Amino acid sequence: MSIISPEGLSTQQATAAELLAKIDQRSARIGVIGLGYVGLPLALTFAEGGFATTGFEIDRERLASLERGEPYIADVSPEELRRNQEAQRFSSTGNFDRLAEMDAILICVPTPLRKTKEPDISAIVAAGREIASRLRAGQLVVLESTTYPGTTEEVLLPMFAARGLEVGRGFFLAFSPERVDPGNRQYVTRTIPKVVGGVTPVCTALAERLYATVIETVHPVSSARVAEATKLLENTFRSVNIGLANEMAVLCRHLGIDVWEVIAAASTKPFGFMPHYPGPGIGGHCIPLDPHYLSWKARLNGYEARLIGVASEINASMPGHVIGLVQDALNDDGRCLRGARILLLGVAYKPGVSDTRESPALEIVATLHRKGAHVEYSDPHVPTLDVGNLFLRSLPLTPEVVRAQDCVLIVTAHCEFDYREIVRHARLIVDTRNATRPYADGAARIVFL
Repeated sequence: MSIISPEGLSTQQATAAELLAKIDQRSARIGVIGLGYVGLPLALTFAEGGFATTGFEIDRERLASLERGEPYIADVSPEELRRNQEAQRFSSTGNFDRLAEMDAILICVPTPLRKTKEPDISAIVAAGREIASRLRAGQLVVLESTTYPGTTEEVLLPMFAARGLEVGRGFFLAFSPERVDPGNRQYVTRTIPKVVGGVTPVCTALAERLYATVIETVHPVSSARVAEATKLLENTFRSVNIGLANEMAVLCRHLGIDVWEVIAAASTKPFGFMPHYPGPGIGGHCIPLDPHYLSWKARLNGYEARLIGVASEINASMPGHVIGLVQDALNDDGRCLRGARILLLGVAYKPGVSDTRESPALEIVATLHRKGAHVEYSDPHVPTLDVGNLFLRSLPLTPEVVRAQDCVLIVTAHCEFDYREIVRHARLIVDTRNATRPYADGAARIVFL
């Protein structure tokens, strides 16, 4: 698809031509709704690109932090935030009346699952209502929040069309999935390729042109539905393959085979194999949730996505498998799980971040505590942890702390941990991440996943 030019637009599309000119001149005013791990870096990326950018946020603590020049997202530096604030390229507000001033509005709000594993798009609906009540001719709205295919056209479009404007002529609507990988220094908002799909071809072209001003690679697709499905495929692919790796780990334990050696050997094949690794479960804002969005939508259309469901079940079972490993390892040492001192290393959902959303550590801590173990944890990124009625503080990882444990359980392999020293001072380690493999001939007895 070619990017449109003002000359390529008919006189009937003068509104689109005007917006296109503003984008090209970087005079378009950008609004970002939701200043979390997606929205704040995105807003600052547009600000760095020379656009006057306004972030809209309902969390007063976040707004106060930004007002002080203190970002609460690890991927945003204070220098970057303050530089754009001082240059008056970025501001933040809780006043949604200012949406009327924006030329392009990007929605970056959370989309969790309900307890029933059904999509909760209430934040998208709320953002859509805020926009709809202020929508004016010439505005481009792009949804970035992960959701099921059809949300853009089935939920947002009717809200906006009710204002009397025609999509593709009076206003423009598209979907572009966020692809943020928190803690990844190599791939940031500017360097991660952007997929864009509009409700009409003109919507796609305008959204493509907007993102192309600040992002290195933009890939347009034929519709918003395709773009919505793209994000779900990406994370379902990972969920299914991690599920396979987890099942392989359990299978190999029954066969007396080292699954990590199997994966390393399979990885020598230069084609047809992509290594995925087992672990104590899956966590974070995407992989545990996105497959459920896809399978839910499939069920509504009369199809049961069996492979997705089985993979999710396997991944959800891994915290219980880890508890079993700990219990068996303690039994082998003549100890009981009840009353045992167990230290978890890492409770964030992945290395290098402070995010504990959907982290398997939460279920592991709660289950160990319920079974009577004395549970502590150490995580350089998570100073406190609240699991149900259990409130914990991260312990310093000293030799004395390690020696005091009946079992050290490695859940998240932060690079800050000195695994050589851990092996040296621990008596028993259950390693779900293969982190201590280079030091397996040390003093500790190590049980690998």
